[in-house]
Amino acid sequence: MHLRILDKYIFREVTMAFFFGICAFSAVFIGSGTLFKIARYITDYGASVASVIKIFVYGLPAIIMWTFPMSMLLATLLTFGRLSSSSEITAMKSCGVSFFRIAAPAVILGVVVSFCAILFNEYVVPWANTAYNNVVYYEIQGNTEMKSQDHVIVKEIEDQKIRRLVYAREYRAEVEQLQGVTMQEFNEEGRVTHVENAAFAEWKNNSWIMHEGMIYDISEDEHSHSMRFDKQILPVKASPRQIVREQKKPEELTMQELKAQIRIMKTQYVNTGKLETELYQRVTVPMASLIFALIGVPLGIQPTRTGSSMGFVFSVIIIFVYYAIMTLANAIARSGAINPMFAVWIPNIIGLIVGAFLIRRASQ
Repeated sequence: MHLRILDKYIFREVTMAFFFGICAFSAVFIGSGTLFKIARYITDYGASVASVIKIFVYGLPAIIMWTFPMSMLLATLLTFGRLSSSSEITAMKSCGVSFFRIAAPAVILGVVVSFCAILFNEYVVPWANTAYNNVVYYEIQGNTEMKSQDHVIVKEIEDQKIRRLVYAREYRAEVEQLQGVTMQEFNEEGRVTHVENAAFAEWKNNSWIMHEGMIYDISEDEHSHSMRFDKQILPVKASPRQIVREQKKPEELTMQELKAQIRIMKTQYVNTGKLETELYQRVTVPMASLIFALIGVPLGIQPTRTGSSMGFVFSVIIIFVYYAIMTLANAIARSGAINPMFAVWIPNIIGLIVGAFLIRRASQ
């Protein structure tokens, strides 16, 4: 019974400090980034009050996502630093409560925060990023003309199955052309039965006309019949405006959408390092909340009486080191020097090793 009361007490203190950290770090990000962007949109484009409110609200989820690990670190450092400085940790140990029992509520909260952050990063952040970019591009900047972009993907889905898939290496807005076009058609089993490749496709008379290409019909025994063509209608009804609006940036895609886009681009032998890095970070960044809890508890529990100010200092230093390593790991992952799946885990692996060392030392 006494241990349950102790668990609730520590859990409540860490949770309160965690939400304080979210508010504090979010305010820092908003003050250093979001407000500056809002001011620029107002002065450069004359953004309306409604649009400013929208981008402020839609920009919050992405900011909050990055504050989860930081807040978890700050919460453990502040909570256990206060408990240590007021001799409450000493009192707990004198009653026979082990270090691991004292740390358990914070570690459990770290697991819960990591799991919730993964869900938040999957279901809320991509949607908010899409809404944010749409407000900026179409409402504030007032851009109605189409923009050129790389790696265009158009999917036609029936009964939750892909029937036709079109990939273009590039869309050139100034001439309304898709460059390096590949179209695949699928049967009921999801097998490719028809492929058309073209050097480019142009939008003309409300149709996409492919030029200089090849047609491949693939039978069930995987034998193909090919035929060259000079011109061929691409059976896609979407206009250039519709196609461009359907394209999303990596931060606007869910993990399932990222996986699907990676598979498509790999079939075209396109470097997917950037997308793979984005995909695996959807897990590694939220998991940093647990890693920071493992680091923050033993650091905060040290027998010092420096107060909460050192908690902030330690937080800033550890966060800086972690994100510096993460930035380096991202660069390595995108360059292809190391498999992105392993590269993006480097900061967490280092943090786990440091946390295990600190926990082992604090428990002795």
